[in-house]
Amino acid sequence: MADDCFAHPILATLYDPLDPNRGDLDAYVRMTEEFGAHRVLDIGCGTGVFALLLAGRGKAVVGVEPARASLDVARTKPGSERVRWICGDATRLPPLRVDLATMTANVAQAIVDPEDWQATLRGIREALRPGGRLVFETRVPARRAWEEWTRERSHSVTEVDGVGPVETWVDVTEVAGSLVTFRWTYRFATGRQTLTSDSTLRFRDRDDIEADLRATGFVVEDIRDAPDRPGREYVFVARRD
Repeated sequence: MADDCFAHPILATLYDPLDPNRGDLDAYVRMTEEFGAHRVLDIGCGTGVFALLLAGRGKAVVGVEPARASLDVARTKPGSERVRWICGDATRLPPLRVDLATMTANVAQAIVDPEDWQATLRGIREALRPGGRLVFETRVPARRAWEEWTRERSHSVTEVDGVGPVETWVDVTEVAGSLVTFRWTYRFATGRQTLTSDSTLRFRDRDDIEADLRATGFVVEDIRDAPDRPGREYVFVARRD
């Protein structure tokens, strides 16, 4: 099940206005060119920002997203007809032979169940051509990023066209081992009800991720730093044999 920030019809339309700066995607665009990838599978594509960015550069893109409301937003954007949109996840894909699969932002960490994580990696491997690559990011657990997810640090008010001011903030509600659960609150100034969205992320150790990749038939080619968040992220580059 997708979190409400992606699956709720109102919150899905707010996702882009509330997070307009997607400079984190620049590194993925560069890697697409670095690996000479023409056919790309964007897993957890959300409202389609990255998928449409690549399609605009002439790539053949498949965007996969479990939240139908987010895909509905993606389909309204200019150029959406260039992307093949699939409502679902990487465990149930049609036959594909892509050059590159990506999981940007929180996608990899949002797959918290170990069996679902293994099934996702197997599905991605099946979708890649031999020699194709998987690229994804995950936060470094030792940096304890969740300690910065406080109401004081996150509070903001954003003027959204057609909606009015939207006040948002985040609270961490539970830390249990490698699982961190947090709640985003959205307060509207125009008479709408206050909405919330709960999310859980798994903070996996580097060694565990490498072992999971090897167990599902990948070769770990590289583990890079995220250029926009140095020292805070692992960026894995794994090749299908």
